[in-house]
Amino acid sequence: MFEKRTGELLIDVLLEWGINHIYGMPGDSINELMSDLRKREADIPFYQVRHEEVGALSAAAYAKLTGNVGACLSIGGPGAIHLLNGLYDAKGDKAPVIALVGQVPSEEVGTGAFQEVNLERMFDGVAVYNRRVQSAEQLPDLVNQAIRSAYVNKGPAVLIIPDDLSAVKQKSKPALTSSTLGEADIFPSHDTLTEAREAIQQAEKPVILAGKGAAHASEELLAFAENIQAPIVLSLLAKGIIPDNHPYNLGQHGQIGTKPAYHAVKETDLLILIGTSFPYRDFLPDQTKAIQIDRDPNRIGNHYPVDIGLAGDSAKTLQWLAANVRKLENHSHLEKYQQQMQEWRVGVQMQKRETTNPLVAPQVMHALEKVMSEDAIVSSDVGNVTVWMTRFLPLVHQRMVISGWLATMGCGLPGAIAGQIAYPDKQVIAICGDGGFSMVMQDFATAVKYTLPIKVVVLNNSKIGMIQYEQEAMGHQHYATELGEMDFASFAESCGGEGYRVSQYEDLHAAMQKAFLSNKPAIIDVCIDDQAPLPGKIGYQQALQYSKFLAKEFFEKGKIEPPPIRKAWKRLT
Repeated sequence: MFEKRTGELLIDVLLEWGINHIYGMPGDSINELMSDLRKREADIPFYQVRHEEVGALSAAAYAKLTGNVGACLSIGGPGAIHLLNGLYDAKGDKAPVIALVGQVPSEEVGTGAFQEVNLERMFDGVAVYNRRVQSAEQLPDLVNQAIRSAYVNKGPAVLIIPDDLSAVKQKSKPALTSSTLGEADIFPSHDTLTEAREAIQQAEKPVILAGKGAAHASEELLAFAENIQAPIVLSLLAKGIIPDNHPYNLGQHGQIGTKPAYHAVKETDLLILIGTSFPYRDFLPDQTKAIQIDRDPNRIGNHYPVDIGLAGDSAKTLQWLAANVRKLENHSHLEKYQQQMQEWRVGVQMQKRETTNPLVAPQVMHALEKVMSEDAIVSSDVGNVTVWMTRFLPLVHQRMVISGWLATMGCGLPGAIAGQIAYPDKQVIAICGDGGFSMVMQDFATAVKYTLPIKVVVLNNSKIGMIQYEQEAMGHQHYATELGEMDFASFAESCGGEGYRVSQYEDLHAAMQKAFLSNKPAIIDVCIDDQAPLPGKIGYQQALQYSKFLAKEFFEKGKIEPPPIRKAWKRLT
């Protein structure tokens, strides 16, 4: 009977699951497996990243964009430790990922060998499946179990493989497992649906707060909203699931949100949460009747005291509600906030279209909007850049990916790398702050190496802007937020890509157009002025603490130098 190396059998199983590429960095405890991957490069390409964190973040982003499991590979010890940030991101955003992690040879496990780390314990807090392979014979079955668990439990599965096992040859034997995935049809009980229907029909000011769990149900969401005349507010992760310019869309909620969204949620007499675990309690009503729709019963009522829980798929549940709830004839609540949203959009447009210097982030979003294709993939980093992208870059048919629950800086570039691999024929854009980009910038060279024509827009203010604003909002002075100047355009050219540095409005649109006409990876490094990312609604405590910051500045420096906030920006808040 024909024998195969165990590493080859592992690759066969990955291919059965439809895994078509792996992100990683080769090294000592995966050299045997790397030898097998080299021979199967045509079947399952290996993308060599410069840092394992980027590999894990890319795998997570790929899973978020496609719904398919993302795969990453690292050595044990330091490489495995580097994976943690990306795996926690996958856990937080419920993205299926398989992490194949090397380990010292089997006979050395537990002896304190060079680079040995207790990997099972280390991954225990992040993994939905966490096993060390004990024998070569069990490896194919464990791979099946790991990937199935990643899909079913929506998170990272970790398989720890001592490298000597990959070299063991073995004959095929009857499998204990398979690469088949069962799908559960989840639907709420008739009693809870009836209770929800009655609550909706009694409401006069219903508001929908939808999250990424409604991403596959955009048509059903809009039909339901139209039936009950309810405005739709979206979580950050849900941006783009319905067009930003849709008349029912009030934009995002929370610190990054809009003023109409804030007031609509606060005023509602029935809050309908759909596919979201919106965590910011201060931005939700104090005491309001609420309905929550979620596939996972464990998540219902976790972040808001809901009255009715509908455990079921959002598309099918909304379809039933739209068909069975009497159409609401009172349009006044919806029209009130549609008018407010229209005024908000006018204010946004006024600020985006300013032609003055120094440059600010909204102007950059306007220039980007002009060159962004209608089916682009947009990968946003975390920080002030999240506010600017969310508020000032409208998505209609585009897709967005970001680190949501973990909100880890440095996710923008890995998300773009994954997006371009997943959708090679689409335009892929990363929008980053200089702080987040500089955490992972070495992997721009990865995009160059694999000729991934991503475009990276860096909002460069030489500081960690969001942290500085948070210090101010708490009444503290700035500390350790200055980064110093860096020319990211020159860095791009040194990597073999294209770089465009912009410091004046007059050069902005031309530089953006040149970069986006190129078929090479490019960085558009835009020097922007400081601007506070003010929330859609400023609370009393925020205003009070910010005034403390100004007072401290005056007493210590004899002058006040708050971040410049233009008149158009004031109108927005």
